[in-house]
Amino acid sequence: MDLAFLNPLYDRPGPWASVYVDTSRHTENTPHERRLTAEAMARELAGQGADEATCTAVRQALEELRHSGEPHGRALFARDGEVVLDPSLARPPRRDGAEWAPLPRVAPLLELAGEDPVCVVAYVDRAGAEFELRSALGREDAGGVTGQQHPLHRTATGDWSVRHFQLRVENTWEHNAAEIADALAVCQEETGADLAILVGDDRERRTVRERLPQRMRGMVAEASHGAGSRLLDEDVERIRAGHVRDRTAAELERFLAARGPDDEGRAGAVEGVPALVEAAREHRIEELLIRPDGPDAHREVWIGEDPDQLAVRRTDLKILGEQNSWAARADDALIRSAVTTDAPALSVTAAPDAGGDAPVGGLGALLRWR
Repeated sequence: MDLAFLNPLYDRPGPWASVYVDTSRHTENTPHERRLTAEAMARELAGQGADEATCTAVRQALEELRHSGEPHGRALFARDGEVVLDPSLARPPRRDGAEWAPLPRVAPLLELAGEDPVCVVAYVDRAGAEFELRSALGREDAGGVTGQQHPLHRTATGDWSVRHFQLRVENTWEHNAAEIADALAVCQEETGADLAILVGDDRERRTVRERLPQRMRGMVAEASHGAGSRLLDEDVERIRAGHVRDRTAAELERFLAARGPDDEGRAGAVEGVPALVEAAREHRIEELLIRPDGPDAHREVWIGEDPDQLAVRRTDLKILGEQNSWAARADDALIRSAVTTDAPALSVTAAPDAGGDAPVGGLGALLRWR
């Protein structure tokens, strides 16, 4: 998950109000229920010591969702009477909740908003293609491309002129496939889609796929529906979920392989809070891996105002010259460090091949040494 959108949360100091609410239920009583939720979240924050202005800002923002058709949920992050960030969620939270803490409670976003690939679905035939953007929030038209229209169909006779015509048909399709691949690559780049799904006949899908740029080879899936049909939501969800599983498994495999030392005696990956804190201070985290059920995720660490000021013990911060310090969750503190050094983060599940406990404690990172 690219964490760049979280940067506004680290441009100013805490404490922060973090709120997660489920908006997936829609009944005639929804407006009333959401108003009650807004009031409950504001009271919960006030009980934890949040200032009145911030509680009011959160309550008002949540009340504005009373008539929203948001399909899953919303997270809100507020301080000093202002909601600074309110991302939509790709799946509902397990429960509504609010927290007042020195750092924004962003780790749940890895599961609730992250690894939810936006897809470009390309409906391909020999005349061109139509593109459709699909995400957890719905679908929208994304344009398309029309290739050469004549000749497009082959005949079955053996006359020489007909064979010549068939060759022209083949050349027309080769030209159209190249145009479709080029247009799809542009669409993917402009929309920032994580996945492209080719829909059409087997040969048409294969021909287009072979002409896509190298950078897209790992983000293409195929569906065998005939041209002119539209993928059902459950089809898209199945393909998207498979893509996420494959990518997560590949990253975890890369992490497991990197735990051993290289030729220079340096490990390419570390796990456990002390090693991660050291890597974060030295800006060596290339990608942060978090296993949500790991015991280290909620382990207490100490932070200063600067993201580099991170330590296992409070006394360590004083040694580093930090006069002010606060206790924080390890996962949220490490995510702050990752955001400020442009490192992504990934929610992973335990690896059976590693004894079901990787990363150990639930926190790990791939490292960069340059």
